[in-house]
Amino acid sequence: MIVPSRVLGLVRRLGPDALPAYVYDLGALDAHAAAIRAALPRSVEFYYAVKANPDARALRVLARHTDGFEVSSGGELEHAAAAVPDHPLAFGGPGKTADELAIALKAGTSRFHVESPHELAMLDASARAGGTQADVLLRVNPPGRSGGGQAQLVMGGKPSPFGMDLGLLRACAELLSRMDAVRLRGLHAHLASGLEADDLLAGARRLVEFGRDWCAAQGVRAPEFNLGGGMAVDYARPEALFGWARYGRGLARLARDGETLRIEPGRAVTAYCGWYLTRVLDVKRSHGEAFAVVAGGTHHLRTPAAKGHDQPCAVISVPDWTAPWPRPGVSAQAVTITGQLCTPKDVLARRVTVKRLRAGDVVAFGMAGAYAWNISHRDFLMHPPPAFHYLT
Repeated sequence: MIVPSRVLGLVRRLGPDALPAYVYDLGALDAHAAAIRAALPRSVEFYYAVKANPDARALRVLARHTDGFEVSSGGELEHAAAAVPDHPLAFGGPGKTADELAIALKAGTSRFHVESPHELAMLDASARAGGTQADVLLRVNPPGRSGGGQAQLVMGGKPSPFGMDLGLLRACAELLSRMDAVRLRGLHAHLASGLEADDLLAGARRLVEFGRDWCAAQGVRAPEFNLGGGMAVDYARPEALFGWARYGRGLARLARDGETLRIEPGRAVTAYCGWYLTRVLDVKRSHGEAFAVVAGGTHHLRTPAAKGHDQPCAVISVPDWTAPWPRPGVSAQAVTITGQLCTPKDVLARRVTVKRLRAGDVVAFGMAGAYAWNISHRDFLMHPPPAFHYLT
């Protein structure tokens, strides 16, 4: 993996003693988000899923290019509203509480992604109590294939806590006919993750074709269809980006006048802008294999443990070695990079072939800008947290 010169320069300025640290390249994020927006038809709304990375400075960059943010808890909602005031918010996710719904209504949330008849009833009660109205998309989990055999995470098309099957949709339609504080605007679906453009477009087509008839039957004019996220991110090939241009062209063909199509990607937006930098503490052999132990580990960067992959990385050589004993290291061979935790699951990358890696060197883990620090079990063993740096 190639470390950008901007990140490499920061590593040189910081030195290994200032690591572990996260680096967010906000300039790269700005350019990437702008390219996504340019690939989409203007008629398609671009929301960012805050769960992927809620960093406030990243949100402020993304606000330049997005139409809104999707949040999945009261905490995310309050955080996003404080970081980027007046940017539209859509509230999704299962298990919403009455208190969260009241907070979201008070904050002026633009859309609610409703997961069940019970949640719909709670939302109606909260809206009536507050003297306001809520615009909702019903999250649908229709029967059938959920986006191709390459899906890394399937969340629909089968029994699932996410969304509603056709029976629950009918129950919501009946409830809505008796409600005046909740207004149906359309449907939401997020059926799978890790899909390429053609598979995502096929899922979008199925949702929209079903949704047009279903919404018309409920008397919904100018329906909205939130197509979710799920764009493929290939950690084994960091240079292989999702086909945004192809996806945009497909959405342009799918769109109709008077309808709103909306997407809400997360990982595919921010993954590439983040780097986790750490230093090598020790290199040793065990039963014929080489291991490098680095400061930090999966309690800082949980992504490889969560996804079961090897995090892409590069070694940055540090020539200084002041200890009076020999410097441990390996050359031209495979090495497994592990962290400081007392568990064999604390593995960041397995059997990575390196030209040379020694104690005191720096390892830069790329693609650490999404589902990384924010999902990590950071308090396990109570090691100090990483520092954070931003490149603008």
